[in-house]
Amino acid sequence: MNIALVLGATGGIGGEFASKLASTGWQVRALHRDPDRAGKDGCFQWIKGDAMAAADVAKAAKGASLIVHAVNPPGYRDWEKVVLPMLDNTIATAEANGARIVLPGTVYNYGPDAFPDITDDAPQNPLTRKGGIRQEMERRLKEAARGRARVLIVRAGDFFGPTAANSWFSQGLVKAGSRPKAITYPGKRGVGHQWTYLPDMAEVLLRLIEHEGLDDFATFNMGGHWDGDGTAMIGAIRRALDEPFLPVKKTPWLMMRLASPFVPFLKEVMEMRYLWKVPVRLDNARLVATLGSEPHTPLDEAVRATLKGIGCLGDEPAARSAGRASLSRV
Repeated sequence: MNIALVLGATGGIGGEFASKLASTGWQVRALHRDPDRAGKDGCFQWIKGDAMAAADVAKAAKGASLIVHAVNPPGYRDWEKVVLPMLDNTIATAEANGARIVLPGTVYNYGPDAFPDITDDAPQNPLTRKGGIRQEMERRLKEAARGRARVLIVRAGDFFGPTAANSWFSQGLVKAGSRPKAITYPGKRGVGHQWTYLPDMAEVLLRLIEHEGLDDFATFNMGGHWDGDGTAMIGAIRRALDEPFLPVKKTPWLMMRLASPFVPFLKEVMEMRYLWKVPVRLDNARLVATLGSEPHTPLDEAVRATLKGIGCLGDEPAARSAGRASLSRV
């Protein structure tokens, strides 16, 4: 039986990919510091341990041919202190097992010289602190692939999906848990933005690890959903809610900037604001050439599933729904 260790199984992409692996016959182990609290999914074998502890990772990965490194510190806390040590533990274990590491990548590790259309082999010259860390992660993984480890990196835009609790979609555009009264859009008018639906990302990862002849160090970009001017996502949310005139508000960037010295999370968010000011698009030509096509759920279907999954599609009053139905038949 194929065995996979997933670090970050309670997160969006980690959980989505772990579920996809389990549904296709993989034995999935999920490492967590408190498995009794986290282990709600009976499809996984939850193991107590910490990704910061090399011995815990090595023990949990015994016999595993795949290690999914989708773990991040909650709320970006101590990002620069823990991200690279956690990756080093994953690399050491993969080298010992001869396993493949799967890393969900980002656009953080690129700078303006690679914008607006980023190819798989574009130079990585980031200008931000998080971008520098992401660049170093990929450098270490490339070095590891020269030994016994193998590496797959799939870079994608902003995640959204039914299980993506911590995302721009569920914490910015709308608020998870209640029916939106407005959409708060962070982007600059007319600037494109790239989105990735988590189930599509999980399907891409699965197809790639099953693809014969994958390089020891393989990197791909996902195309996902490209919103050329910011209106496509807004329109999809309105249609899913059946609210064609749902108001759109601007993100209070000034207030966030003023509060950022006192709120670590906001400080991290402000560092990446540039991604809402300029178009940054990942070119998926290599992925399409390898797989033949990229799995792509239609935007309206993906947005509706996301809103339902995060609790934003509450039941409407019957009279209101009936009134709209009557109008639609006129």
